[in-house]
Amino acid sequence: MTAQDEARDPRPPFVIAEISGNHNGSLERALTLVDAIATTGARAVKIQTYTADTLTLDADLPRFRVRADHDLWGGRTLHDLYEEAHTPWEWHRPIFDRARDHGLTPFSTPFDPSSVEFLESLDVELYKTASAEIVDLPLFREIGRTRKPMIISTGMASLREIEDAVEAARDGGCPDITLLVCTASYPADPAEARLGNIEVLRKAFGLPIGLSDHTLGLGTALAAVALGATVIEKHVTLRRGDGGVDAAFSAEPEELRQLVAEARSVQVAAASPVQFGPTPGEQAVLELRRSLCVVADVKAGEAVTTANVRSIRPAGGLAPAAFDLVAGRRFRHDVPRGTALTWDLI
Repeated sequence: MTAQDEARDPRPPFVIAEISGNHNGSLERALTLVDAIATTGARAVKIQTYTADTLTLDADLPRFRVRADHDLWGGRTLHDLYEEAHTPWEWHRPIFDRARDHGLTPFSTPFDPSSVEFLESLDVELYKTASAEIVDLPLFREIGRTRKPMIISTGMASLREIEDAVEAARDGGCPDITLLVCTASYPADPAEARLGNIEVLRKAFGLPIGLSDHTLGLGTALAAVALGATVIEKHVTLRRGDGGVDAAFSAEPEELRQLVAEARSVQVAAASPVQFGPTPGEQAVLELRRSLCVVADVKAGEAVTTANVRSIRPAGGLAPAAFDLVAGRRFRHDVPRGTALTWDLI
């Protein structure tokens, strides 16, 4: 089964661990992070392929600075931020090799044709596009020409922009597309997660839908799985306390492990059928329902009263609601304490 086949298969969710800038400038740390991800049950490791110069200009002008009120990167120039966060291209192969050694699927987000060409030289299996690039239709056609599957983040995009991006990818020749609901803020507020878009996008495009999650914690991702998301992407770091450009909204390996396990449980639970009455697993508890029981030794001819018959566990006797029908009736014969009250006794 290919990575994209698994992304389409609701059993289990296809969990992607995004390293992004959490290597903190160290290849050794990046490889250690891949090793840690391999213990969590995640199925893929993703990085990003760009340089500061392919993504922006080294210009100290207001439009090339992050807004001053940004929680994480306020006031920094784009070039400075991307220089710190980028993954050097010479690191890609050792990261990919380490991931493959662990049975993980390594892939990346390209940001221009040169990065697509480079990733093709590494035999990448699939591509992901970033939310901000969804308007770069020539890039989508370029990726489509690789005829590899694409995962498209849709943060900030209108339905028309998403449609244009899907069409551009298909025009290039892309055979398989997955869309990710995404809130492109860092960290993202769960109130802006717009998980209702999962069903809207599924109906609008007939494609598998997932979530690229930038919220803190695991709740938003698990809710997305309950709503039918088959792919979950989460930024991962070794320790948030180590800092870094993405650390504040990244999961640690143990949290990712919990996400993988709980996502599977949520998906199975959400797929359970609508059903009333006892399930197979409830049969043993069904036997513990209350019923009418003789709670004191009685002699033949004694009347049924609240002193000698009560509603208690387990089942086996008449239903508790039948007490008004039997109260005052006489026992046919001696009955020992603990006997389930049945019609033949009175």
